[in-house]
Amino acid sequence: MALNTPTIKQLKYFVSLAESTTFRGAAERLNISQPTLTAQIYSLEKTLNLTLIERSRSGATLTPAGKDLLGNARQVIEQMRGFMDQADMINRGPGGTFRVGVSPTVGPYLLPHILPGLQDAYSSLKLYVRENMPKKLELDLLEGRLDLVMIPLPFSNSRLTTEVLFHEPLQLTIPEDHQLAKLKKIQTHHLSGQNILTLEEEYSSYHQIEFLCRELGANIARDYEGTSLDALRQMVMMKMGITFLPELYIHSEIHHLQNLSVRKVEQLQLYRTHVLAWRINSPNRSFYRQLAELIRSLVKSNLSKVNLDF
Repeated sequence: MALNTPTIKQLKYFVSLAESTTFRGAAERLNISQPTLTAQIYSLEKTLNLTLIERSRSGATLTPAGKDLLGNARQVIEQMRGFMDQADMINRGPGGTFRVGVSPTVGPYLLPHILPGLQDAYSSLKLYVRENMPKKLELDLLEGRLDLVMIPLPFSNSRLTTEVLFHEPLQLTIPEDHQLAKLKKIQTHHLSGQNILTLEEEYSSYHQIEFLCRELGANIARDYEGTSLDALRQMVMMKMGITFLPELYIHSEIHHLQNLSVRKVEQLQLYRTHVLAWRINSPNRSFYRQLAELIRSLVKSNLSKVNLDF
């Protein structure tokens, strides 16, 4: 048992060095000098009587002991941040700075409708928003670089808690002169043999569409996977295939159909479920549940014209 206790600052330096993999990169990230960082890491190792970092010309690598303790260091930092946030909430009401991750297929079409309301409800609340791919968001949340993420399911990890916000239908989008556009009602069997455009495999909707294609005998256009919802729309306009676009995107971006037809497929329930997620042991979990409830309320009131389910 070490006689002394590491400081929070030392643990932050250790985590930053582990993530940056070089002393120079970590020092720049922390806005301190490299000798200061080196001295604090050395002091931390001396306190613990362990070597945490393997130094080399190529950079800084965690030792087995460093790898074992990295998760604990992140947890201590999170608990201290939660402690300070809770104290601040007691003093001034809910607020503080929270780092929120969103998928690029969600953020631009949802955040403008909820951020002003969140700011009105919690005047001292600051949200630092970062867009990224779903798997990267999950990793950043698990490793403490984010506090919350708003993301579509599937999103399951035993270390995370999720609160359902709403369900959003995906609507068939086809060229206006496509053969399906001439039908009064589009049935599921009409999709057999059709080329379906979808987002890249990193997105959850890819797997939904892949399953749908297997069930209905349709084909995924694998050579033309979209990098964004805008890319999918453009490819449909160029008659490279048909696709399913989320209701929020249609409401936000397709004000005029632009040679497109947005149609419902009879007896097809295709939607994405949006959740707010956080680490299961987060000290702010009670406040996060309040946020989830407020987000649901804001979506209901501000997006009442959009076909969403709660």
